[in-house]
Amino acid sequence: MRRFQLLRPITTARPFSTVDFSTIDSSSPLLQYYTVTPPIKPWPERLYPRRLVSMITRQQNLDLATQIFLYAGKYHPGFSHNYYTYFSIIEKLSRARAFEPVESLLSQLLDSQIKCGEDIFITLIRNYALAGRPNLAVKTFVRIGHFGVQRSVNSLNTLLNGLIQNKRYDLVHFMFKNSNTKFNIVPNMCTCNILIKALCKRNDIENARKVLDEMPGMGMVPNLVTYTTILGGYVARGDMGSAKKVFSEILDGGWVPDATTYTVLMNGYCRLGTLVDAVKVMDDMEENGVEPNEVTYGVMIEAFCKEKKSGEAGNMLDDMLERKYMPSPTLCCKVMDVLCEEGKVEDACELWRRLLKNNCILDNAILSTLIDWLCKKGHVLEARKLVDEFEKGSVPSLLTYNTLIAGMCKRGELGEAGKLWHDMVEKRCRPNAFTYSILIKGFCKIGSAVEGVRILEEMLAKGCLPNKTTYTELIQGLQRLGKEVEVEKVVSSAMSSGGVDRDFWDIFIKEVVGKLDSGKDVLDRLLSENTG
Repeated sequence: MRRFQLLRPITTARPFSTVDFSTIDSSSPLLQYYTVTPPIKPWPERLYPRRLVSMITRQQNLDLATQIFLYAGKYHPGFSHNYYTYFSIIEKLSRARAFEPVESLLSQLLDSQIKCGEDIFITLIRNYALAGRPNLAVKTFVRIGHFGVQRSVNSLNTLLNGLIQNKRYDLVHFMFKNSNTKFNIVPNMCTCNILIKALCKRNDIENARKVLDEMPGMGMVPNLVTYTTILGGYVARGDMGSAKKVFSEILDGGWVPDATTYTVLMNGYCRLGTLVDAVKVMDDMEENGVEPNEVTYGVMIEAFCKEKKSGEAGNMLDDMLERKYMPSPTLCCKVMDVLCEEGKVEDACELWRRLLKNNCILDNAILSTLIDWLCKKGHVLEARKLVDEFEKGSVPSLLTYNTLIAGMCKRGELGEAGKLWHDMVEKRCRPNAFTYSILIKGFCKIGSAVEGVRILEEMLAKGCLPNKTTYTELIQGLQRLGKEVEVEKVVSSAMSSGGVDRDFWDIFIKEVVGKLDSGKDVLDRLLSENTG
């Protein structure tokens, strides 16, 4: 690590990974003769820990946030860090997955002998787990005691949840088994539920049931979450007989199933394709005064789409909207796709407008799906209207433009495709190889292959390389018109662009040299022009 120069003033923000403030002796008498510039201006004359926390929290630049923290502790007169200033910088860095400086700051915190709380370690454990670093999460949990902090069941539960996120189910059981003897932590209800979840995730429902049976001996009564987790384990296994028995245990025990419990059971029936049973569970759910949530609707709608029941899926989506739930773009796309597959493109467009009216998040993937189906049906103008409506609140993607241009070209409406092309470029959406290729193909289809040559030249100038099919269609289109000079021009442009591979030479030999009367002369001329 590069050392920070004592006699060199700080004039610019530098990456925290290259700054080592720990080597500077703040008591050095030489410092009174030099001015060290603060990392940001204006720097407050009076600085208290609470204000520093606010400065760090509001700072978007991680390098500056770190330098603000380090500068305050080293150079601001009379200022000393406390637990909360360390917490703010460590939380900010770990959320951004900047773990290298975090480890250095933890070492400084340990050396400072500042009295710590457990929250800083819970935050770090959670962020290590989210970043896919379960081993470092475990390491952080183990060393909590080094800071003079007593571990609690809160940090243990955070760790166990993080291990499940990273599919380290074996470590969950190990940490639970040693929680009391090695870490002096008594597991609570939440800890047991997490262990049961880990066992169900690894399809070890038998041992999960044993934990449930042993809970009363530990002074705990299994709750609805416990039974719902076991229920989910059987559903994942496809054992709906056992799942129904667990559901009956819930009712017999006096528990009132919530939306999650019902949804888990419904999902089991949906996965097996027995939608009649799933609908019956949903009816029972509503009869018992439990309202479906957005997950419930998602499970049922996806199941209806999978079984190609567009009417039921659409009705359930309408019901979802009436209850003010927002369907995800993926779910909306599935419903529209199944409507279109059944030939109900107009219904899909109407649904799209209803979703737009209800302020649902509609992405370009949904729009592209609708445009593709409308173009297949020959409703190109309707597709263009959808794009115009979408542009009022969002920006169409390249995929959306390409889908509509392709539909127009297939219908021979090259004039409309050209207009859309210009709109696309004006909105700074850059065409790609596919955009150019579909236009070339479209012009060849209507007998205007010469216009395709102009597009090819622009395509190559923009650094987009055509594929074998594009070259073949363009050359064949020109040959049908007897445009030998233009064919030679295409081949020459391709050779000078550097995009000539074996496939191109196969096309050239077959379509040009083998078919044109002057084929061999063309070959000799092109080779001499593009060599040397």
